[in-house]
Amino acid sequence: MSWAKAGVACLTLLLVACSTKDPMSAHRSPEVPTLEDMRAVSPALAHNTEITLLGEVWKRPGLSPRDRSLTTLAVLISKQQTVELAYHLNLALDNGVKPSEISEVINHLAFYTGWGNATATILVTKEVFTRRGITPDQLPPASPPLLAIDQASEKVRTAYVDKNVGPVSAGLVHYTSASLFHDLWLRPGLAPRDRSLVTVSALIATGQVAQLAAHLNRAMDNGLTQAQASEMLTQLAFYAGWPNVFTAVPVVHEVFTSRQKPQMQRDG
Repeated sequence: MSWAKAGVACLTLLLVACSTKDPMSAHRSPEVPTLEDMRAVSPALAHNTEITLLGEVWKRPGLSPRDRSLTTLAVLISKQQTVELAYHLNLALDNGVKPSEISEVINHLAFYTGWGNATATILVTKEVFTRRGITPDQLPPASPPLLAIDQASEKVRTAYVDKNVGPVSAGLVHYTSASLFHDLWLRPGLAPRDRSLVTVSALIATGQVAQLAAHLNRAMDNGLTQAQASEMLTQLAFYAGWPNVFTAVPVVHEVFTSRQKPQMQRDG
């Protein structure tokens, strides 16, 4: 079955699932338009969805389907775009993203895009998990054994935050350490590279470029390659919009350039 036909089938199944007699279904899964619905309103959108997005972009080799799903989920969650969420949660699971990883992505993005954006996904995700037989015992515990902290980078981070944030908000300094860097980033249910991938995707999707350089550098230190980061921008253009991606391009370019200089100096 082609990607385009698979997309039509999945969208149709989701539409049927959202049309049950359960009075709470509307709260759990917003109605998902099919390609036929799109053609009735915007034939051009239907064409671009079927041919360009499903037929081309998702099949590009520069980023794995799993990474494309993580990137796309980060956009949908960070922007509360729940209409397509069930479809992309199912696609992510089909593409190899584990239920435990989806659970961690939602928790992670609560900190980076706000609690409301994360909680807006809960009922849709619960419905998908229920339909696929995914139970709470398959999800990460609230307080798992944490990964080891990188003491060298932690020393640099702490000094920067204490100097720049400390005079403004002692509470922010406390939770930046206690909740983010001494807990969230050390949870083993999502690899550091994947945490970085969804963080960078969410920052670009929401136009938050001020911290993009630091997090993209962290992503590449965690194993994201320049080629993958480059292709991530292509995926994000379709799901976060061209303006958000073009706004991020100068920052991404500067990160790429700055990381190439030491390599060129070593090679020289």
